Amino acid sequence: MQDIASMLAADGYNLAVEELGHRVALTVSPGPEACEDCLVPKDVFRGIAAHQLGIEGDLIDITYPADLPGYQGSTH
Repeated sequence: MQDIASMLAADGYNLAVEELGHRVALTVSPGPEACEDCLVPKDVFRGIAAHQLGIEGDLIDITYPADLPGYQGSTH
């Protein structure tokens, strides 16, 4: 997942990975300079993550910034 984390970091995002039994939870959170238009749709991200992790995509839960409590979107 380091490759994905590096790509996200280049666009101003952080990636948290949590193993939940046989599932994996990925949380993408924005930094102060996050590029909202740079995030791919969740289905595309799920496919990339599934390939990297070597698991089925339906075992991956994804939280994007818009899903986070209090997220107001970009301020710039």
